[in-house]
Amino acid sequence: MPDEAPATIADAYKSAFRGHPAGVAVITADGPDGPTGLTASSVASVAVDPPVLVFSLSTNSGSAGVVLGAPIFVVHLVDSLGVDLAKRFAATGSPTADDPIWGTLPSGDRYLPSAASALRCRPLSTTPIGSSTVVVAEVLDIVVGLERGEPLVYHNREFHSLTDRSRLS
Repeated sequence: MPDEAPATIADAYKSAFRGHPAGVAVITADGPDGPTGLTASSVASVAVDPPVLVFSLSTNSGSAGVVLGAPIFVVHLVDSLGVDLAKRFAATGSPTADDPIWGTLPSGDRYLPSAASALRCRPLSTTPIGSSTVVVAEVLDIVVGLERGEPLVYHNREFHSLTDRSRLS
C-alpha cells in the first residue's frame, strides 16, 4: 500500500526535500558571547568571479541571529571526516571560545581547522522570506584542508558519505 499523501503543501514540501540530498556546511561567526555556529545544508555556489555563495537560515535567533548580524562569517564545507563537527553544530550550544576545536585565521577570525574547506565571507545581501532569511555572501579568503574525506551529504534527516561505490556513471 502506498504511503499516505501529505496533508498540506508544507508537509509535501518537507517530504520532497527529505529525498533531495544536500551538501553539509557549518557556518560560524563571532558574537558578543564568543564564537557560535550552526550546521546548514542550503549552501550553494552562485558565481566564481567574484566568488559568491548563498545559503538560508530558518530562524533569526540564537546562532542564526549571530551569523545574520555579523560583518564577517566563515562557511566551512564539511566532508565525511567532519561528520562529528556537523553533528556538534547541529545540536544546541556551540563550543566555547577556549575549546581546541577553534583555530584562528590570519585575519583574526575564528574557524574550524578540521573542516574540508573554510570560506571567509562578508554578506552582500539578506532577504527575509517567510520565517527564513536568504544570505548572499562574497567569499574573501579560502583555506583548503590538507586531509580530505569522502563527500558528505544530508539525506532524509541523516548524514551519508559518497564513495566510488555510489557512482552511477
